[in-house]
Amino acid sequence: MEENSISNQPVKTSFVSYLPDLITEEDYLLSSEQKKIRVRINMNNEGVDILGDSMYAYLIEELMAQLGADEIERILCG
Repeated sequence: MEENSISNQPVKTSFVSYLPDLITEEDYLLSSEQKKIRVRINMNNEGVDILGDSMYAYLIEELMAQLGADEIERILCG
């Protein structure tokens, strides 16, 4: 489990049934050449939500931990 770089606390990971897919067909075709991350940032009444997607889950988890995430939601796919 990654640590939140702001608080040095482990980031909680939970699994959810659905998250939007941000990766495109082109990303899959270029996956051997690039480790691409796609990010969507939304502001709402509760604050800021950051949705990240990559074929390399560890990259998203590292990024979210560095941004100070308290919790990372993931889906099981395959």
